Amino acid sequence: MVKIGDIELTDFPLLLAPMEDVSDPPFRALCKEQGADVVFTEFISSEGLIRDAAKSVKKLDIYEKERPVGIQIFGANLESMLQTVEIVEKSNPDIIDINFGCPVKKVVSKGAGAGILKDIDLMVSLTEAMVKHTKLPVTVKTRLGWDTDSIKIVEVAERLQDVGCKAISIHGRTRAQMYKGEADWAPIAEVKNNSRMHIPVFGNGDVNTPEKAMEMRDKYGLDGAMIGRASIGNPWFFKQVKHFFETGEHLPEITIAERVEMAKRHLQMEIDWKESEIVGVMETRRHYSNYFRGIPHFKEYRLKMVTSDSAQEVYNVFDEVLQKFS
Repeated sequence: MVKIGDIELTDFPLLLAPMEDVSDPPFRALCKEQGADVVFTEFISSEGLIRDAAKSVKKLDIYEKERPVGIQIFGANLESMLQTVEIVEKSNPDIIDINFGCPVKKVVSKGAGAGILKDIDLMVSLTEAMVKHTKLPVTVKTRLGWDTDSIKIVEVAERLQDVGCKAISIHGRTRAQMYKGEADWAPIAEVKNNSRMHIPVFGNGDVNTPEKAMEMRDKYGLDGAMIGRASIGNPWFFKQVKHFFETGEHLPEITIAERVEMAKRHLQMEIDWKESEIVGVMETRRHYSNYFRGIPHFKEYRLKMVTSDSAQEVYNVFDEVLQKFS
């Protein structure tokens, strides 16, 4: 059994990664329903929360059915991060996660996200201060290092653990790599195999098939897998991995009817959450290419889905797809 603080999870839990403009409450709820063990919010700017920016505050929304759920925050200013902890606690998450891994320039340029990998002492002191400021378990998501010449992830993970971090998720790329090349899980395994480590070590990056998840578990010996891009438009991925673990076989391919039904539910949940039909319609557009990935001659229908402004128009396209491709 894997534990994050007092939160008990299954052996080799599957975690939904925090993804900007993807990991909102409707999507997290669907992934949870399909087998995700822990889900994380989109990453939230500490400065945005302190300024009461509407977009940042909205990201604090949590459904009870998502639990255990972690709220992920990023920032590089100690005072701002501590104020943010107090704001986040009011949403009553199960976990507070610190983003020390986002490679995006606008985040890094402020010394936040992966930018803090240039200042490990600050990374550790920020984590320690936040641990002391809350009773909730604090976890960290990070990368191997800033670039290949500065990878010290074994030492970094140990220091984070020593100041009270309850789990660490490591993306197997450096910031310099962004999302290019292949994720390297060997350094993550080094963290796990460090005899001083006793907190869970989760792997992240390129877990896009059940076989890859099994390799992360069996070859690299990690405590769990954090799933990102493989789940977009495919919340079934968690169920597919678990079925493969249990049986050694793949689940049957997701049918057109199942894809349409999931896309319909996702759209309706998005409209309900946003309390706006037009916003819900627009927010769900980015998922359609993935929900219907791999269907030949689908371009015409995809175009209609992403240009329709009313929910009814989108539902009508779903019905066309059902009739045409089932």
